[in-house]
Amino acid sequence: MVVGVPYVWSEVSEGGEKVSDQGIGDVSIDIKWKFLEKDGLALALKPGITLPTGDEDEGLGAGKLSYSAFVIASKEIDPLVFHLNVGYLRNESDFDERRDLWHVSLATEYAFAESWRLVTNIGQERNTNKESDVNPAFILGGAICSITEDFDLDFGVKAGLNDAEADYALLAGIALRF
Repeated sequence: MVVGVPYVWSEVSEGGEKVSDQGIGDVSIDIKWKFLEKDGLALALKPGITLPTGDEDEGLGAGKLSYSAFVIASKEIDPLVFHLNVGYLRNESDFDERRDLWHVSLATEYAFAESWRLVTNIGQERNTNKESDVNPAFILGGAICSITEDFDLDFGVKAGLNDAEADYALLAGIALRF
């Protein structure tokens, strides 16, 4: 199970004036099921829902329940692991946005010490803005520290590769496996 509780800080320039918002965004809950693991190859499904917990009026949430489904293919080629993520997201926002979205990304992990991994990720998603044909593209870099076999801490920086993506985001997370 993956639970995402985003805390959002955003600052946008509108007409020469900076507008900023911050707060908890919409909470996501996903279940990841690895249904195949053989010879360093793994396949998984990850369906999920997003709960309307963020303040819609402040731009921190969509205001409605939404859902997603991802297929994940992973291949281990020691010391690297590659992950291909392809997914569908249903956008139920009250704004005049695209409803059917897609996501594709390729990630790499490199284990450089017993409990440390460096990670990179590059990807793109369908733009929610109906008026734009430019889809947000990003690159991410970070590190994962495995405190125990079932507990990880991670952090990273995500940067936009085009004007449709946010300039940057700082990320942090906790993973518990059971």
